[in-house]
Amino acid sequence: MVFPFLTIYCTQKLNFSIVQAGMIMALFGLGSVFGAFIGGKITDKVGFYYLQVGALISGGFMFMTLSFLETFFSLAIGTFILSMCNEGFRPANSSAVAHYSTEKTRTRSYSLNRMAINLGWSFGGAMGGFIASIDYHLLFFVDGFTNILAALILIKLLPAVKKAKINLKEHDKPVLASAYSDKLYLAFIILSTLFASCFFQLFTLQPVFFKSEWNLSEQFIGGLMAMNGLLIVGVEMLLISRIDGKRPPLFFVGIGILITGFAFSLLNILPVMALTAVISILFISLGEMFSMPFMNTFWTSRSNSNNRGEYAALYTISWSIAQIIGPIYGALLIKHGGYSLLWWSICGICILSSLGFFTLNHLNQKKIRSN
Repeated sequence: MVFPFLTIYCTQKLNFSIVQAGMIMALFGLGSVFGAFIGGKITDKVGFYYLQVGALISGGFMFMTLSFLETFFSLAIGTFILSMCNEGFRPANSSAVAHYSTEKTRTRSYSLNRMAINLGWSFGGAMGGFIASIDYHLLFFVDGFTNILAALILIKLLPAVKKAKINLKEHDKPVLASAYSDKLYLAFIILSTLFASCFFQLFTLQPVFFKSEWNLSEQFIGGLMAMNGLLIVGVEMLLISRIDGKRPPLFFVGIGILITGFAFSLLNILPVMALTAVISILFISLGEMFSMPFMNTFWTSRSNSNNRGEYAALYTISWSIAQIIGPIYGALLIKHGGYSLLWWSICGICILSSLGFFTLNHLNQKKIRSN
């Protein structure tokens, strides 16, 4: 609920500049880097279960704390700590999905997990817009409560899984011992960071653009976020079941990123109206559906139960770095050339990233055939 409205909260309610708001979002990304790195290490050492519980509870209390922080420096520090707590959850959660699925069902399993997340996102986005129009402080408390409630549900419904049981679950294929020595994977991470820095504009600067430039209401912006989530819930599983296995994962990633770049360019091409915002979100959602489930499939295929937390952490870190650089370069582009320059730049970066993924796919398939 909080994340898509945090930039609006900073600029509209706390009277921060667009650059200050971008720095707050960048600190969220920096905290994500530390949280993901630490979370990956803990996941490989002790397993995914207890880390998920701890991250959800600590993140919940930090959301509530954030509502009391109204100066730039206090909010910056609080956002950093909150992000560390929140992002520590992701490597553990990704490892959990891999543990409970099989190789044949893995892409659909990640897609199903994303469907659950986006169902919450669509409900949270719509409710968040409604709550924000009443009181932004309440937004932080509701979001914090849902984190803690999720932890309690996890404890109640899912038995604890210890690290020893995780290692016995699968006969690991020979894979590189460390994600940091996997050159193909490191190239994948760089390209993922480029794409993610573009995709995050959906949650950081695009809502501000809709509010400040097009004068759309918080409720309508929340509805757009909800639409994105509902599209994922209603369409992604059907799409994945049709195309999974038809082409290598990285091919679909490249297609999805091209679609995303086109979606952002529509904000410059089509007339200024609410329908244009809807069409842009539709195409961004389609690009997301093509790319993200298969990105998860690719990194999982290169890991095993002993290093999966490290692979998951590095993938999470790539998105965290994107949260740092995306708002910063986005805000600077807006400052020097307006939103028009931002959307054309995002389109160009997506095209470059897509070409990189197509090249990576070619190299990966060539290597597979040679083996």
